[in-house]
Amino acid sequence: MNKHDNKLRGNAGEKAAEAFLKKSGYRILSRNFTTDIGEIDLIVTDDRYLIFVEVKSRTDDNFGLPSEAVDLRKQRKIAMVASQYIKKNMLFGAPSRFDVVEVRLDSGEINHIKDCFDSYLRY
Repeated sequence: MNKHDNKLRGNAGEKAAEAFLKKSGYRILSRNFTTDIGEIDLIVTDDRYLIFVEVKSRTDDNFGLPSEAVDLRKQRKIAMVASQYIKKNMLFGAPSRFDVVEVRLDSGEINHIKDCFDSYLRY
């Protein structure tokens, strides 16, 4: 599979995750928030938490569960980008968490893993 196919699969997964989160009562604050460090797929709120969402899409389990791709290195990068979002939007002290949404493109199954990893945000 080439980069173009991966991008298309990623976009489809992000759209499915966004629709799922909206239907579940979350409000979308930002899509593909990008800095020089990296990107956060979705930033949402449930009116209690500021939630940074990593979306992982797969068509099969040949490479493991989608959430397994969010390793420690990826978690650190997401946390650094989240810190920049908080600074930019002056959301200091807002309770936050990091979620992963797994999207199975072959079956349409979506698994929302809340509070998937911890991070000590630094501003």
